[in-house]
Amino acid sequence: TAAYIKQCSRNDPKLVNCFMRAIEHLKPFLADGISAIQLPSVEPFKMDTLALQLTEGPQGYKITLKNMEAFGASNFQVKSLKLSENNEPFKAKIVMPKLKIEAKYTSSGVLLILPASGGGDFHAVFEGVSADLTGKTSVHAAKGGNFLHIDALSLVLDVKDVKMSISGAFNNNRILLEATNLFLRENSQIVLEAMQAQLQKKLASEFGKLANQLLKNVPIEQFYLD
Repeated sequence: TAAYIKQCSRNDPKLVNCFMRAIEHLKPFLADGISAIQLPSVEPFKMDTLALQLTEGPQGYKITLKNMEAFGASNFQVKSLKLSENNEPFKAKIVMPKLKIEAKYTSSGVLLILPASGGGDFHAVFEGVSADLTGKTSVHAAKGGNFLHIDALSLVLDVKDVKMSISGAFNNNRILLEATNLFLRENSQIVLEAMQAQLQKKLASEFGKLANQLLKNVPIEQFYLD
């Protein structure tokens, strides 16, 4: 079997714990990527666009984040795992101590009383991140064995502490930069809530793709010693 697979014994009374360790065993491989199975590195973990409406009204303040990159996703711990039984979904809880997010941003509308249309670099640090995953799987037989597939995945994100800032915007007009950073500092939880639904969808979709890229290359039989 490949180095990135940590095998478990079918009659291990603590089989779920073994699977949790097997998932954590993947960490260094996820950080580097696994070229043999075309699995890209998750450092950084790339996402596309998020569009946020932060204040209401015709001059409402909007931010669009593009080319998002998250650093720190490979440093995760699996806190709990409940395997799928009798068509019930599987559940898992994953925690990451710190996620650093870098993105390009554009904004439009009025912030406080300042016209704040512009663009620049967006920075965020999420600390104490936990993700509750729920998903449905299926198994299909193919050449080489039986393969597990994640058919649907949803994710609920919880972030204890968040810091956000921008730089390189408004031709470095200090007043606008400071006003925006003050807004982001004082309203980071509100900005996070505005991001949450889209972020959860995107993360679930990317996590699912990643997991399936691994699972389609490793028959279920290889996860077991016996």
